[in-house]
Amino acid sequence: MNTDRIYAETLAAEYAPKTERRVIALRKLDQYAKRPSAIFAYVLGVIMTLHFGAGMFLISKEFLIGIALMTVGTLGMALNYPLYEILLNKAKQRYAFDIVELAKDICRYDN
Repeated sequence: MNTDRIYAETLAAEYAPKTERRVIALRKLDQYAKRPSAIFAYVLGVIMTLHFGAGMFLISKEFLIGIALMTVGTLGMALNYPLYEILLNKAKQRYAFDIVELAKDICRYDN
């Protein structure tokens, strides 16, 4: 097996212009599947971190309110990744058929 040839082909494919419509469509479908869950994770993470920080600030003045905000922030941050995974898997299931069919179509015409 010629590893230099394989490396050269992968490198050439990486730098080759991707003007083929099917490849662009496949990339867009992949982005449509992944983007909403990533946006949700970022927004929830920022909001829960702000809750946690506000709770830390308030803990010196209003102890119970500060503890409550810190608890909400901690729970939200802890649940952020599992919620992200759930949303990502649902989106992947939604787009799976289209992505697989388009990928098969691309592979069929490349050979």
